Amino acid sequence: MPASYAYLGPEGTFTEVALRTLPEAATRELIPYVSVQSALDAVRAGEAEAAFVPIENSVEGGITTTLDELVAGAPLMIYREVLLSITFALLVRPGTKLSDIKTVTAHPAAQPQVRNWLKAHLPDALWESAASNADGARLVQEGRYDAAFAGEFAAARYGLQALETGIHDAENAQTRFVLVGRPARPAAPTGADKTSVVLWQRDDHPGGLRDLLGEFASRGINLMLLQSRPTGAGIGNYCFCIDAEGHIADRRMTEALRGLKRICLQVRYLGSYPRADAGTADVRAPLPWTSDEEFVAAADWVARCQDGRF
Repeated sequence: MPASYAYLGPEGTFTEVALRTLPEAATRELIPYVSVQSALDAVRAGEAEAAFVPIENSVEGGITTTLDELVAGAPLMIYREVLLSITFALLVRPGTKLSDIKTVTAHPAAQPQVRNWLKAHLPDALWESAASNADGARLVQEGRYDAAFAGEFAAARYGLQALETGIHDAENAQTRFVLVGRPARPAAPTGADKTSVVLWQRDDHPGGLRDLLGEFASRGINLMLLQSRPTGAGIGNYCFCIDAEGHIADRRMTEALRGLKRICLQVRYLGSYPRADAGTADVRAPLPWTSDEEFVAAADWVARCQDGRF
């Protein structure tokens, strides 16, 4: 397996900045790919050890391109996550004035984060999506567009200047990125972990989603992300992407996953990994009846009953 990480490129993306915060990135070759799909496919094909891609932002929620790629195809597993605060700069070719801008571009996930700014300052500008924010900057460099929303750090890389900086509609906006590799044994629990799964219902029926969520709720497991994605099998057919507090090694998470495996048509395990906000997160203690000790005691009691030792 090559000692390389694929990431959503080209050079100068927020993804690259977030990736370089991982200590192990300093010991890997970092290879930009043109899309989330191509970066993940490089891992599936054995061309890269892992891929680093955006999966969620605090303005629009889950990034559907990444979620859909993890739902379909050969299984992959999340090993790490990184949170990065996001503000945009409006990058232009030198000499361009705000009044000159007729076309703008950026990654689709950027649009909801700058929509109000764009309406206030460039209400007549035509928006077109790019494969990434850095790719938008490259297209401006080539003269395809007048301006791009990207990180200010990308300006020098593409010979552009930042006409405006600190652009964001929502204060403290963040994007979550994940390091994704081929399936393997999860790292040991840290006490502040997250487990990601995809769930498919056996059939569509009243209370079906409640049944799935009940497997978590009855064990005191808090959900951090719940997003439905179409399966492609027709209108109304969805699977559910879920992030939940806890690690697969925690007894309450183990019990929840067993329950889900029984009632779901399919469960895809996407990994258990440390939470990026572990240093500041207020991780709730288990409810009195959902601690590992309580699950062990309950299992022991059932075993004793089966042996006639109750």
